[in-house]
Amino acid sequence: MQILVLGGDGYLGWPTALHLSDLGHEVAVCDNFARRGYDEEMGVESLIPIATLDERLGAWAEISGKTIKPYVGDLCDAAFVHKMVADFRPDTIVHFGEQRAAPYSMIDQAHAVYTQTNNVVGNLNVMYAIADIDRDIHLVKLGTMGEYGTPNIDIEEGWLEVEHNGRRDRVLYPKRPGSFYHLSKVHDSHNIEFGCRIWGMRATDLNQGVVYGADTGQTKLDPRLATRFDYDGVFGTVLNRMVIQAVLGHPLTVYGNGSQTRGLINIVDTVECIRIASENPADRGEFRVFNQFTESMSVRQIAETIANEYPGECTIDEVDNPRVEAENHYYNAKHSRLEELGLKPTLLSTTLIDHLFEVVERHRDRVDLAAIMPTVRWAATANELPRTASELAPAP
Repeated sequence: MQILVLGGDGYLGWPTALHLSDLGHEVAVCDNFARRGYDEEMGVESLIPIATLDERLGAWAEISGKTIKPYVGDLCDAAFVHKMVADFRPDTIVHFGEQRAAPYSMIDQAHAVYTQTNNVVGNLNVMYAIADIDRDIHLVKLGTMGEYGTPNIDIEEGWLEVEHNGRRDRVLYPKRPGSFYHLSKVHDSHNIEFGCRIWGMRATDLNQGVVYGADTGQTKLDPRLATRFDYDGVFGTVLNRMVIQAVLGHPLTVYGNGSQTRGLINIVDTVECIRIASENPADRGEFRVFNQFTESMSVRQIAETIANEYPGECTIDEVDNPRVEAENHYYNAKHSRLEELGLKPTLLSTTLIDHLFEVVERHRDRVDLAAIMPTVRWAATANELPRTASELAPAP
């Protein structure tokens, strides 16, 4: 199978490309290196040193005997996207190529506009390239569980059966995202579903939970194949960030009371989910949605798990929540469809956490502790942040 991975130089895109190549697929990657540019802007580097894309591709060819074709360009450049798709002629396009951090999108107006323009326009260009060149190309799009927000009803996998005034219909599950980044993903989902209706596109929307972990089977083969590991308050994901805090003797920082519940997924399961979705494509005209996570935990449960597993002293601190979000909320999200297609979940375990402790210990001299604490606030002051679902609910 010919698979084009957009955002193939990133935290998830790079190991996904390696995983698919290792399994025998012909793989190409596309990136404009914007993520590396954010490092320069934020003044923080990946905990794990990462090689250049050319060095990574050379190392993979040396180790595996397989080649991955690179395309360097911006998805917001429609001509570039069309030329790339026409040149590689993929069976599947895996789309990781977007600005991925909620805090980054909330820094100010410029960052919000950039996030939505970059993500929505880039995705539209990919859709039009598929429509113009080959509508049998299967689009596997990385969305986020954050599209749903925290509704007071069960979260289905993308669609909802509703009854209203005696009539029934199947509609896209209502979205209530919590940042301009998450909103950009909602726009993507709606645009792709529209493309499936009007052009007969094949699409799988993967609403992914919070990813943790540092390695896959392929990235461990050589230091030049390593993927990035973010820990800062803007791009770092919660479990990875707390592991670093534990190793450095810093209190584990819980936003608010820590009762916010999220779906989690190990990076090894992320790359396998992409493989499963790619090898089992959606039908023509089908907008298929999978909720891509393997277990749910509250932020406080994550902190307590890490504190209990860390062999040294480890404390937990509550800090003002910089986000406008419900802390005490109902959360029951369905996530069965990928398992029905063969996913064998990798659940959080002592072994996995111990491995992360070891990774951080090896690179602890690269940590900038000042970068860990949150600096971006959704509201003007922390005291203005609502604390419960009822406070967030609109007035009747």
